[in-house]
Amino acid sequence: MIAPRSTTLALTLPATVPFVGPETQERAMGRVFKARLGANESMFGPSPTAIAAMQAAAHEVWMYGDPENHDLRQAIAAHHAVSPENIIIGEGIDGLLGYLVRLLINPDDPVVTSDGAYPTFNFHVTGFGGQLHKTPYRGDFEDPEALLARARDVGAKLIYFANPDNPMGSHWPAATVERMIESLPEGCLLVLDEAYIDLAPEGTAPEIAADDPRVIRFRTFSKGYGMAGLRVGYGIAAPGLVAAFNKVRNHFGMGRIAQAGALAALADQPWLAQIKAQVAAARDNFGLIGRDNGLTPLPSATNFLCLDCGKDGDFARAVLRELGRIGVFVRMPGIAPLDRCIRVSLGNQAATAEFAHALPKALRAARG
Repeated sequence: MIAPRSTTLALTLPATVPFVGPETQERAMGRVFKARLGANESMFGPSPTAIAAMQAAAHEVWMYGDPENHDLRQAIAAHHAVSPENIIIGEGIDGLLGYLVRLLINPDDPVVTSDGAYPTFNFHVTGFGGQLHKTPYRGDFEDPEALLARARDVGAKLIYFANPDNPMGSHWPAATVERMIESLPEGCLLVLDEAYIDLAPEGTAPEIAADDPRVIRFRTFSKGYGMAGLRVGYGIAAPGLVAAFNKVRNHFGMGRIAQAGALAALADQPWLAQIKAQVAAARDNFGLIGRDNGLTPLPSATNFLCLDCGKDGDFARAVLRELGRIGVFVRMPGIAPLDRCIRVSLGNQAATAEFAHALPKALRAARG
């Protein structure tokens, strides 16, 4: 019997995923984590009105969702004061990144990103045969100037840039991003990942004309809106690029419950403002726990915090392993020198208490 014949490209790819989920780790351990603080989810949850809307939509789940996402698309456009033709909706930013790469990247096309930045983008580029070119961080920040210089050198079709950044939580002001757009090489598209923009300080989001063909910006309902399990993301871009997504996207990828929940969440902006305040308070609490244990909290514009362990990546990995053994799920940046840190998603009071209890034990074990 002849096995399915993979493409030449697929045969060269490793059988891997960008992240090992906490559920996978729990199955391997044979127990659940006491605190889930590694996936940058919002433990503060979604708007009650969004929950009610999803409960109501559950009665209609026998029907497919609207393949045009019409109502949600109209609402997002109104929220940003743009045209619906500037909005594309998909299965989280991750799904939209995959569609974008499929649309624009041929085998061997050059793409630029930062070494250590969000790995799912790299996963898509490699999966479609593109060639990744990476630049190092400047301290704890992605380096816009280095990204632009590398793009010019290799003739890049895409630059991936997250602001605020994952995994470090740092951010650049709007003016820096705007200068970056003005300096893009001809024919290069800036992929601006703004997953955490709802939690960032005022002055972080740049002023970008929705019809500007040099940039596509991505946003999500997973972080500030607290609905990571729904997988709803959207892009803002020039109409021609948005329309091109219809050539490759899964037209029935957005279920009715997801559309209803995102629509209600978007309408409840007071809830989002309240969540932003809770995240800021949790950021202070987790930073204090880190400082009390000799770690240095890095400035963050997100719903997670990087704690500098003060040594090398091997030590930080030992801390991470010990936290997991105790029952606290966290992650860490994967590239030196960023990997001197552990990265902790901000949680509620119960999760904060678990982390405060576990961290000194993990540090003692790692040092011993």
